[in-house]
Amino acid sequence: MGGKREGLSMAERVARSASPDLAECPARHCWVVDSVDGVKRAALLVEWRRAVAGHGWEGRVFYLAKLRADDRWTVLEEWVPAAALVPS
Repeated sequence: MGGKREGLSMAERVARSASPDLAECPARHCWVVDSVDGVKRAALLVEWRRAVAGHGWEGRVFYLAKLRADDRWTVLEEWVPAAALVPS
């Protein structure tokens, strides 16, 4: 998702599209295109912040990934650059 749609960031688009019912809960579904295990994963986006380096935005996401050799899944929580997040 490298570019901006209509010149808006993903955070701005989500804020604009929030209905009164959705405004109560800030969580949004999204895709992490650069997950820890290298697979595009469905995620829950729960928070935004300015990137630590001060350039752009990062989203705090939760998603499942296979990290173990025995095919077990684990829940990950991490800050991901906005460019690596795609709305679902």
